[in-house]
Amino acid sequence: MDKKPILLQFGHKVQQIRKTRSLSQEQLAELAGVHRTYIGMIERAEKNITLCNIEKIALALKVDIKELL
Repeated sequence: MDKKPILLQFGHKVQQIRKTRSLSQEQLAELAGVHRTYIGMIERAEKNITLCNIEKIALALKVDIKELL
């Protein structure tokens, strides 16, 4: 299954910002109120994330949604 470029871009950006904040996937998941495996799936472009979860992750990372796109 080919991964969509938008999912790859989004996942890479989440991972990049998470790492600059020195957060583990588990810590980010807790802050965002999602399961820890979900963050890994997003970063590997395995999940087509919903707008509601994009907002949760942006708030947890303390960035505007547009910074993740």
